[in-house]
Amino acid sequence: MTTVMLVDDSATMLMSLKSILTKAGYSVETAEHGKQALDKLGKGVKPNLIISDVNMPQMDGITFVREARKAPGMRFTPMLMLTTESEQTKRTEAKSAGATGWLVKPVSPDQLLGVIKQVLPGA
Repeated sequence: MTTVMLVDDSATMLMSLKSILTKAGYSVETAEHGKQALDKLGKGVKPNLIISDVNMPQMDGITFVREARKAPGMRFTPMLMLTTESEQTKRTEAKSAGATGWLVKPVSPDQLLGVIKQVLPGA
């Protein structure tokens, strides 16, 4: 089963995204911030895709992506940023940190699943 890791400090956002992804047949791991997500990766969680918010406490999404890329097996894992931020400078910073793509909240379930199908063909 394809596993998606969701990283967001909003419990409502995590619940909403998890519901959409679970109904679509994905297994879902959640984390409330980048540090917690890195800890899970360090303990052996191996998601096929990571979707992260940018603005979070303890460790923001861009720093998380940069650090997650260093974890064993994460070099080529697609990592999407899902955020209210739309500034080009943030997008460029995320891309240079290793982010695969950028989605602006709010995102519709169809749009989200469509992007996942693009970055994970056959999932």
